[in-house]
Amino acid sequence: MVVRPAGPADFPAVARLTVAAYEADGQLKGENGYAVTLADVATRAAHGEVLVAVDADHGQVLGSVTFVLPGTRYAEMSGPGEAEFRMLAVDPAAQGRGVGAALVDACLARAAGLGCAAVVICVRDGFAVPARRLYERRGFVRVPAKDWSPLPGVDLLGLRLDLGAAGPA
Repeated sequence: MVVRPAGPADFPAVARLTVAAYEADGQLKGENGYAVTLADVATRAAHGEVLVAVDADHGQVLGSVTFVLPGTRYAEMSGPGEAEFRMLAVDPAAQGRGVGAALVDACLARAAGLGCAAVVICVRDGFAVPARRLYERRGFVRVPAKDWSPLPGVDLLGLRLDLGAAGPA
């Protein structure tokens, strides 16, 4: 498996697998338009870095994530010195193969390379239990002060990993 920046040729596969992954774990039930946001990979790529995990043998896109810095369009909770990643998704057919871990590790390496002190993310309360376990295994800890709710009934829990770097992003 190789993790690399997504190119325009990857965008349709990224859109499909992201929506499929969010649908598979129930996160799109009752959502007002979030599937459209997830599928708009070109806009995400214009305002952040979309990374893909690709099967090295077949070139198939297995998963993706959007890496952002504070103050950018898709940054929801990062502050000075923090990076953030969002919309981590693994094709349901590829889950359990380490794709999510590879994408998280790529985001952590990117943040460290930029001199960020920490990486923050949010997970929906009651959903994405395997993802939350992955984040906790990587050292992310719950930061209740970063919890927030973009819509009634959508409660997001803030998680943070201190990278030990000094210096702003």
